[in-house]
Amino acid sequence: MTRSKKPVLVDPDVRLLQALADPTRLAIVRELAGGEAIGACDFTDCCAVSQPTVSHHLRILREAGVIASERRGTSIDYRLVPAAAERLRALAGELLA
Repeated sequence: MTRSKKPVLVDPDVRLLQALADPTRLAIVRELAGGEAIGACDFTDCCAVSQPTVSHHLRILREAGVIASERRGTSIDYRLVPAAAERLRALAGELLA
């Protein structure tokens, strides 16, 4: 007899914080906090990692709803999702209250 696995529901705040709990991903978010869209190739300088590693971290941030992407010709630009930034501000306020 096999047991079916129940889907695990993860609190959206936990998912958001898990996405940021990596030095490379946090550096990417800090770069995007300036408000301008940034191309994927521009993160290799700030993060000191290879392009495939940057792509991996960008995928995790995108899946967590922290960043959004937009294709421009052959490149992809990334930006911070305003709702994610607001949620981070709210969480910080809750923790510091």
